[in-house]
Amino acid sequence: MSLYFHLRAVPPSALRNSANWLQRLFEDDWDTVRRRIDRHREEMLDHHYVDHDTLYAGAPPHRTKEGPGGHVILGGRPVPHHDPEEPPFLLLTAAQVAQVAVFLISADIEALWRGVRDDLLPRYGGPQTEQETHALFTATHRDLTAFYTQTAEYGDAVVKCLLR
Repeated sequence: MSLYFHLRAVPPSALRNSANWLQRLFEDDWDTVRRRIDRHREEMLDHHYVDHDTLYAGAPPHRTKEGPGGHVILGGRPVPHHDPEEPPFLLLTAAQVAQVAVFLISADIEALWRGVRDDLLPRYGGPQTEQETHALFTATHRDLTAFYTQTAEYGDAVVKCLLR
């Protein structure tokens, strides 16, 4: 079974603090979502989403749980899923999204990579795969920066969900 971490931009006026509404937000096709919330922006991360969180929030013992770096991937206010076996949805306010966008725009991806490369490379095949692994993290950083920047420009919130 493949796991994906799905981030979706939502105008604050359309956002509902309901697990059922949030579930539908991720079950509906893109066109339905676009009609319901008036626009559509999203980002999907594969099962390596925790590694991307490590890149931004830092590896232990220097992990940042709060603040922009900690909010990029796994941060946000949890909203319990209606199925207790499922992880909660995570919500970032428009203000938090703006802080994350500023963080990502100003982040030095090379410095972030150097700080976690020794922790991450073994999971991707070791030092011989560094060029490809680094390129993957750089491309994802570029995509996340674009997603959060555009979302902040619209003044939108972000809802996150782990999908199987």
